[in-house]
Amino acid sequence: MNAEVKLQPITAAVTRSQGAPFTIEQARIRAPQDDEVLVRVVATGLCHTDLIVRDQYYPVPLPAVLGHEGAGVVEALGPNVKDLKVGDHVVLTYGACGHCHACDSGHGAYCKDFFGLNFGGSDLQGNTAITDPAGAPLHDHFFAQSSFASYALSRENNAIKVPQDAPLELLGPLGCGIQTGAGAVINSLKVRPGSSFVSFGAGAVGLSAVMAARVAGATTIIAVDVVPSRLELALELGATHVINSREQDIVETVRAICGGADFALESTGRPEVLGQGIEALGSLGSIGVVGAPKLGTKAEFDVNNLLLGGRSIRGIVEGDSVPQVFIPQLVQLFQQGRFPFDKLVKFYPLDQINQAAEDSTKGITLKPVLRMPQ
Repeated sequence: MNAEVKLQPITAAVTRSQGAPFTIEQARIRAPQDDEVLVRVVATGLCHTDLIVRDQYYPVPLPAVLGHEGAGVVEALGPNVKDLKVGDHVVLTYGACGHCHACDSGHGAYCKDFFGLNFGGSDLQGNTAITDPAGAPLHDHFFAQSSFASYALSRENNAIKVPQDAPLELLGPLGCGIQTGAGAVINSLKVRPGSSFVSFGAGAVGLSAVMAARVAGATTIIAVDVVPSRLELALELGATHVINSREQDIVETVRAICGGADFALESTGRPEVLGQGIEALGSLGSIGVVGAPKLGTKAEFDVNNLLLGGRSIRGIVEGDSVPQVFIPQLVQLFQQGRFPFDKLVKFYPLDQINQAAEDSTKGITLKPVLRMPQ
């Protein structure tokens, strides 16, 4: 443990009010305690969830330091850290308690304390670790990391060690968006060789699902979106067919291609798209839902279509992954050239976070990654 690290100056992007631009501010972060590690953040992905929290779709208290796709280097250890070492390269992922029934059964994304650990704005006891220069607390612990900052605190169980020969600044999105799309296909839906798969949405999550479906051996892979450049990239990444939903009827086109999909994933967060996805399933087909709309959003579907076709709907968080296992697997697939998620990424310096957010919202950039000032 580096006992001399007491109060670390940091540069952070702060969300101060609903819908307001991020502001770049100087702040301070305390030393790691218990099983925490202090990570010098090299880069962090900007995810749709950061933006919907900025806009208060989810009630995270403000002002806050968001960011939840961090990658960096361990610089200090709490006294109860067991396996990580100073200098380790890590990807930061979601928080889970590690000892409830869901965690013990390998489903930490459904931890009983998931919302508090990831969206509470503090630890479970109400304590924050980041303060502004005047000593006022900034809400943090976002996804157990708050990595829109040059340094972040994480618990050991959500700091995933990765090989030092992997490109660290690229790896942060594996902690959430990329593992969500890929994990939904591989871990949750269990897409099988020779099957058909439809990705409703060709953003970073949807295209990660396309790549994973190819890895899993699906032979009909359909990407649906309204942005032509995304559909072109989908074909490059493994899609066998693409559908521009502004020009074609989704359900009729999917049925014409494969007679109804074996598997599908809805990542847009639009309830009408979910309804179309259910209609596009074949008998015994399954659709996973990862798109996050405002709390309280309702969707409609024909119950008899679901019932008589033996179809199923599955909610999926974080690709139902065990990050300690799945993230290194994705790194290995990337290093082998079988999971080229780098084609989704565009880098921005931290002080251009608002431009990155605008480009993401407009569909100009699929996966912005923010490089931290060093």
